Amino acid sequence: MNRVFQPTWRRFAATGVVGLALFSLSCRSVGTPYARPDLSLPAGFSSTAPSSAQPAPLPDAWWQLYGDPKLDALIEEAYANNQDLALAAARIDESRALLGLADADRKPRVDASGSAAQIERTREALDVPPGFPIDVDRGQFGISVGASYEFDLWGRFRRGSEAARADLLATVEGQRVVRLSLAAEVALAYSDLLVADRQLEISNDTVATRRESVDLQKLRLDAGTISELDLAQAEAELAATEAAIPAIARFRRQTENRLAVLLGRIGGTVERGGLDRFNLPEIPAGLPSDLLVRRPDVQVAEARLIAANARLAVAKTNLFPRLTLTASGGLESTELAKLFTSPAGVWQLALSVLQPLFDAGRNRRGIEAASARERQALALYLRSVQSAFADVEDALVARESGAQERGALERQVEALARARRLATIRYEAGDSSYLEVLDSERALFRSQLEWLRSRRDELAASIGMFRALGGGWANLPPSTPEAEPAAVEAAPKP
Repeated sequence: MNRVFQPTWRRFAATGVVGLALFSLSCRSVGTPYARPDLSLPAGFSSTAPSSAQPAPLPDAWWQLYGDPKLDALIEEAYANNQDLALAAARIDESRALLGLADADRKPRVDASGSAAQIERTREALDVPPGFPIDVDRGQFGISVGASYEFDLWGRFRRGSEAARADLLATVEGQRVVRLSLAAEVALAYSDLLVADRQLEISNDTVATRRESVDLQKLRLDAGTISELDLAQAEAELAATEAAIPAIARFRRQTENRLAVLLGRIGGTVERGGLDRFNLPEIPAGLPSDLLVRRPDVQVAEARLIAANARLAVAKTNLFPRLTLTASGGLESTELAKLFTSPAGVWQLALSVLQPLFDAGRNRRGIEAASARERQALALYLRSVQSAFADVEDALVARESGAQERGALERQVEALARARRLATIRYEAGDSSYLEVLDSERALFRSQLEWLRSRRDELAASIGMFRALGGGWANLPPSTPEAEPAAVEAAPKP
């Protein structure tokens, strides 16, 4: 060690002891630690039968319960290529970087600097009498290393890191919101396509049947066994059925386009299975209502509340003193070649304190604003829980009522199919007019389309149920603030 600096550390040993003492005090924090509000949730949902046993856990990939490998492949493709999901991943990267910035404030900062200058002064500028020797041209070179550390006496940096970590958790859960919504939208569009395929199939079969009927009526008219009224009625019914096909085809094409955007494609068709192979999962009994706090959107709202609580504490620390320890040391010389051999050394070790005395109420207003933001975050969190409970209740009711409606329409289709057969037999036997046959065919076609509409609503309600429940609930980490670090560590990294 250069002899110039030897007395420095002895002389400022007391300053170092004071700094260590202040460092030991930096565990103190201002503000109230976060505690989850009392939600007072009911034990379960009114639309499901109570059960003392826990419901069987669903897989995280809840869409697999529908038993359609084509749907599984589409959702995996969407997860790989969807742009909303890519945007959510980029937001996670940004939040992770901001957390790193917040953590960096808690650590010392060390900088190195160097300087080189050539200084020239005239005799007139220095006001030196003639004949007096002076150095009018000289160099000045220096190199130094400096360090600074602000003691976190009141937890300003610690609570700032807590807020940044909560923001990262919010973006992680936000990505889960996007993933859940994306899977639900893909499943919904896929089920709409399956229903549209069946609607077109039934419509085309009905058109083919009515064309055969028109051809038969033409033969009967030529044979003189019927009037021209029967043929006109048959042709009108054929045209009415054909008119329903373009709207169904248009809906199917638009649904394929909607699905292509979700999959990250530009146009194209979608490979799919059949509606008969698309299973409808049963609703488990005794769903616990505390599943709601695991919903990703509720987790986002709670993370925002945690961040607001921490930022309120940060705002309060602005009322208290700030203590900073700085140290620097270096060498100076008038010649670059002698910079590291010259005895000219420069050093400094200082402890500074900054206490706000008058700021025209800025810090107080900052605390009031942070407190108001915390209350806003609390209201948003409580509202998200209330909305989540209503979403589940609505989805369960829609699922149950949809199943009842679909069952009733199935019985109606079966009854109308029998009525059409009987009407045809009566007409061919001469016991009724052809109008009776047309009425039965018209009613059957409408009921088939209504049954498919109810089937689509039932599938949408089933998908909405999983969406409202936050997807599956197997293998999820405990939904507590203490589980936050694990969730952050599990977040995708760039």
